[in-house]
Amino acid sequence: MSTLTIYTIPWCSYCHAAKALLTRKGVKFDEIDVSHDPEERRRMTARAKGRRTVPQMFIGDTYLGDCDRIHDLDAVGKLDPLLALVEA
Repeated sequence: MSTLTIYTIPWCSYCHAAKALLTRKGVKFDEIDVSHDPEERRRMTARAKGRRTVPQMFIGDTYLGDCDRIHDLDAVGKLDPLLALVEA
C-alpha cells in the first residue's frame, strides 16, 4: 500500500475540486501546501516532470496527475483501481 500525496495552494479551486473527489471516494491523502514554500514547489515540479500547476498528485512515487486527469480517470472507471493502492 502507498500514500497519496497532493500538492496544493489554499485558494486554488482545482485543488478544492480534487480534494473533494478524493474525500467522496473515502481516500486519505497527505496534503502539501506549496503556496509559501519555493523549495517544496521545486520538489513538486521535479516530481511532476516539469508541471508547475496545482494540484499535482502522486500515489507513492507514481505520478497520478492533476485535477482534470483524476476526474477524467473517474469518468471512465479507471480511478478507483488506482485509489485501491492507497493506504486506508
